[in-house]
Amino acid sequence: MNAQKPNVLVLPGYQNSGAGHWQTRWEALDPAFTRVQMPDWDHPVRDAWCRALDIAVAAADASVVFAAHSLGCLTVAFWASQYASAAQLGKIAGALLVAVPDPAEPQFPQDASGFAPVPLERLPFASIVVASTDDPYGGVPFSQACAKAWGSRWIDVGPRGHINADSGLGDWGEARGWLASLGKVG
Repeated sequence: MNAQKPNVLVLPGYQNSGAGHWQTRWEALDPAFTRVQMPDWDHPVRDAWCRALDIAVAAADASVVFAAHSLGCLTVAFWASQYASAAQLGKIAGALLVAVPDPAEPQFPQDASGFAPVPLERLPFASIVVASTDDPYGGVPFSQACAKAWGSRWIDVGPRGHINADSGLGDWGEARGWLASLGKVG
């Protein structure tokens, strides 16, 4: 692996991340950030999303850091535990996993297929789980359980809803700092 700046693979959740979302803003600020294009943002299928992630990791010419939100977090967990080869896992410097959704919650998208049960194996790379105290898609106990099982640092950002564009985070510099702690991300 070369010592250049890592690739940041941006993994939005269900229905993608729009213009005001911190993920989209990060992409606009830094060319090292690349959105993983999923086959169908409105009807997510775990297998298709994990295969799209695998292709993106394979194409990376340097180490990789994931900036995942919502269903993108579950995609990372499934990919790492069931899809990735040892060589692919060796490219991953870390993962920022924001607003992990609970498939058992009634608000979980009915159009999403194959995202339960959530894998609870330790992730083979550094990770941080960021949670809101009033996220309608995943409660604090669920996100804490995922963080513990995945070997992740857990961060509570208080009442921020689903930590998306509606949360009013702008460029969310604090989270950029957490991401930078996972790899030499600018």
